Amino acid sequence: MDWTLEVALLPVTDVDRAKDFYTRIGFNPDHDHTVSDEVRFVQMTPPGSGCSIAFGKGIVDGPAPTTGVHMLCVSDIDAARRQLVDAGVDVSDVDIQSWGHFVYFSDPDGNRWNVQYLPYRYAQ
Repeated sequence: MDWTLEVALLPVTDVDRAKDFYTRIGFNPDHDHTVSDEVRFVQMTPPGSGCSIAFGKGIVDGPAPTTGVHMLCVSDIDAARRQLVDAGVDVSDVDIQSWGHFVYFSDPDGNRWNVQYLPYRYAQ
């Protein structure tokens, strides 16, 4: 039996602001459905990912931000950083470690993200 992680839930304070932010950085807005006055479900997927994020009204109990960090993996850390900068995101410089290269940013609600590039995966 396979166990797959396909959706990670994020707490947000403003659904439209979060949807705009994730759209600007390149996530695909897969689904936006208002179930009732108390429930709105938005699901978005990073390009090429098998896992989406979901947020909305009545979706996650508790205030933003989460205490955890979410990680995106890329094949080109410089291009990823450039895309974030071009989208107006406050993103760190590239942090080069012996095992990988990283950039860090937060969404408008303080949900933290790491973007990881592992050179050994892409070595020729």
